Amino acid sequence: MISNHFAIFLVFLFLTSHSFAADTTSWIKAGYYYSGSEISASDIKSNLFTHLLCAFAFINSTNYNIFINSSEEHKFSTFTNTVKLQNPSVTTLLSIYTKTENSSVFSSLINQSSNRKSFIDSSIKTARNYGFQGIDFRGVKPKQGNELANLATLLKELRIAITSEARNTKKPELVLVMAGYYLKASDSFSYPFESMQKNLDWVHFVAYDYYLPKKDNFTGFHAALYGSSGWENTDSGIKEWRKRGFSSHKLVIGLPYHGFAWTLVKPGEGGVGKPTSGPAITKDGSMAYKLIKSYIRSFGDGVVSCYNDTFVVNYFTVASTTWVNFDDVKAIKVKVSYAKKNGLLGYNVFQVGNDDNWILSKAAQEVDEDHHNRRLLITVLLTTLAAAIILGVIFCYYHQGTMTTAFTRMIYKMRIYLSAAEEDLNGNGSDLIVFNYLTIKVATDNFSKENKLGEGGFGVVYKGKLRKGEEIAVKRLSETSNQGLEEFKNEITLTARLQHVNLVRLLGYCTKRNEKLLIYEYLPNKSLDHFLFDPRKSILLDWRKRVNVIEGITQGLLYLQEYSNFTIIHRDIKASNVLLDHEMNPKISDFGMARIFGKYELEANTSRIVGTYGYVPPEYVKKGIYSPKYDVYSFGVLLLQIISGKRTSHYYGTHENMNLLEYAYELWIEGRGMEFFDPSLDDSTSHCKIMRCMQVALLCVQENSSDRPSMLEVDSLLKNEGAYVGTPNVPAFSMKKHEDDKGDTSNSGFKFSSINDVTISQMVPR
Repeated sequence: MISNHFAIFLVFLFLTSHSFAADTTSWIKAGYYYSGSEISASDIKSNLFTHLLCAFAFINSTNYNIFINSSEEHKFSTFTNTVKLQNPSVTTLLSIYTKTENSSVFSSLINQSSNRKSFIDSSIKTARNYGFQGIDFRGVKPKQGNELANLATLLKELRIAITSEARNTKKPELVLVMAGYYLKASDSFSYPFESMQKNLDWVHFVAYDYYLPKKDNFTGFHAALYGSSGWENTDSGIKEWRKRGFSSHKLVIGLPYHGFAWTLVKPGEGGVGKPTSGPAITKDGSMAYKLIKSYIRSFGDGVVSCYNDTFVVNYFTVASTTWVNFDDVKAIKVKVSYAKKNGLLGYNVFQVGNDDNWILSKAAQEVDEDHHNRRLLITVLLTTLAAAIILGVIFCYYHQGTMTTAFTRMIYKMRIYLSAAEEDLNGNGSDLIVFNYLTIKVATDNFSKENKLGEGGFGVVYKGKLRKGEEIAVKRLSETSNQGLEEFKNEITLTARLQHVNLVRLLGYCTKRNEKLLIYEYLPNKSLDHFLFDPRKSILLDWRKRVNVIEGITQGLLYLQEYSNFTIIHRDIKASNVLLDHEMNPKISDFGMARIFGKYELEANTSRIVGTYGYVPPEYVKKGIYSPKYDVYSFGVLLLQIISGKRTSHYYGTHENMNLLEYAYELWIEGRGMEFFDPSLDDSTSHCKIMRCMQVALLCVQENSSDRPSMLEVDSLLKNEGAYVGTPNVPAFSMKKHEDDKGDTSNSGFKFSSINDVTISQMVPR
């Protein structure tokens, strides 16, 4: 017994230490080099960067091919070899500027497949011919309508072409990145975030040029990290991207090595929001960082730069008439720290030639090194502490004979504390806040009954309010919970990596002794079952709102299965795990039972059967087999509930001897599907018809998993009225087959099945 515990703990300790000392090479330190810059490629301190982007190539408005200005061509042809002399591991990218004098050129490019092909083939060929290892697009503004879909198609086709080219030439795949711009919550235009998430290696968020002296007639910080209400800033921009479904783990923050100068209308009246008459010092007011520093030095002690820690910017006033704002060393460091803290992939400077003796680039790198050193120090301290505790417990055992109990308790407690530290430091939960226990205790009024929202397999869920007024939902693990440390860590690890508008956002967590708490965004309308199965409240869910719920759940599952960085099987899709925000938009919650699934795996197996009665497919109940078709099955059950308002736990039919799936199938096959629907629903003005939803749902709950559609197919069937919907076989867990199927089971793939085939005690109620 002692040797087993000791071995387990040593393995756990090794894995923890290994994760703390994780390789940091994935941290992006990129920079733009403008070919028209004063400095040459040989002047670049390339050892300060992991990626360098050579800018710009342009689009031919006639044939949509890529071209490089002849006067700059020699700089592009020698760029890669030159910067690799100092740093052989640096990755170089060709940056293509998509804006042209004729603004319709890029629209024409993305709107026609032949134009896209010319552009794609030329981009790849040009990048390879000039020795670049990747492609960058800059100037692609948000789109709407057909252009949004066409941009998504372009990115998909680019990724396919890049993969194919690499396979055919036996070369590494080209890196594919893009610049993305600020979006307001009220903006109707957007980016194709799902396609970008799937097909781009990363997006560098253009975190600057929010306010410009040629565009705005008032002073404004052009690259504020934070800002008061109404002011554009990087933090609000990144949060909006995340709300719209783009993961912070594929975002790179932009760092401007330039600032802007305004001419004040009223001399001496500096600050933000003051009236201006246009640019100052230069034609458009833009000033490279090295020019700004030289400009300040030219005044001796007459000009002093001030740092504003609210906006995280620097500024100064000259002769009471000129107001300049820019980023100095401290602002750059704070922004890099922000990127680290919020789980971003790195930073990208614009542009390297504007630096002043590499001061800013060195400052940015120092933050990365400091962060790594702190992690290393904590690893050493925790390892030393753990070793000391092990020796102490072993000593106690040999002298008092109490090793087994003491050591077991010690392992459990240390796993909690070490795992909490690991999630905070190792990057899996870098978007998350590690809450203080007292903070949550105060926020929930000491977990009072008045604040209780509900209860499940995890424990009790409470409503809370943080000191600054933000409302939260707190899941508190009970001592008798069926969910243990594994599920707790699983939910933290997975949910922290997932960012989608139809997934509940995990804000953070808290561990203290035996307490394990998960802190989520608060959703005021509770869960879907709260409305579906209540005769009075179900009226509030008219068909239009239910269609919105169906589409939202579909998009959430599509993201998990197709568009996230890894395939996720939720394994507990049900009405109580779909929460509703203030506008009744659905968000999938509760990832404690979820599993990462290999992109090229067809299925996986487990000996531990978990899930909720009525939502679990037969292959999982019988053999522990799960695949993406597990969630398709659960979705089918849920879809039947949404259109009917009926529970899975009841029996239906004349003799009340049929489960929900059997009852739905019998009514559908007999042409009496209308009897199954919630009578309050009216689909006469909707593109989405209830009967079509019923047929799609029955396809999802078929016995054989291979007969069920994928979520991509489900989405297509629900959206396209003209798409053919196949005839479903008898659903799983049917006690009898339909008369039409009695003679032959080979075609349907159906076999007699009953829930009695499993031991229900294995099922984890949630």
